[in-house]
Amino acid sequence: MMPPEETHKATFERGLENRRAVLGSEHVDRSLANVTEFSRPIQELVTEYCWGGVWDRDALDRKTRSLVNLAMLTVLNRLHELGIHVRGALNNGATVEEIQEVLLQTAVYAGVPAALESFRVAESVLKELGRSV
Repeated sequence: MMPPEETHKATFERGLENRRAVLGSEHVDRSLANVTEFSRPIQELVTEYCWGGVWDRDALDRKTRSLVNLAMLTVLNRLHELGIHVRGALNNGATVEEIQEVLLQTAVYAGVPAALESFRVAESVLKELGRSV
C-alpha cells in the first residue's frame, strides 16, 4: 500500500526512473514518444504501478525480478516483451548463463515449445548485443 504522504506523481516518477534503469532510456523514450491519447492510460498505469509500485520494492533485487519476468513472459508466450526483458536482465546484472538456466527451467514447468521460442528470442537479443552465446 502506498504511504499516505506518497502521491501518484511521486510513484510515477520513481517508476520512470526504475523503467529507465532497467530497460534503458532509449527504449523508454521511444515508448513514451509513441503514446497516443488512447494508449496514454496504459503507459501511465504500467509506469506508476508496475515500475513505481512493484519494481521499487526492496524484498527482491532487480536481477531477481528480471529473471522472474523472463520465466513469466515465457509461460505467457509474450515474446516481444521477453526480448525487452532479456536486455533488462543483462542491465540488472544477470549473466547469459543465468538467463539460459531460467529458460531451461521453464521447459520443464511450462513446456518445451514455449521454452524453445524463448531461447530463440533470447539468443537473437544476446547476439545483437554482442554477448557470447
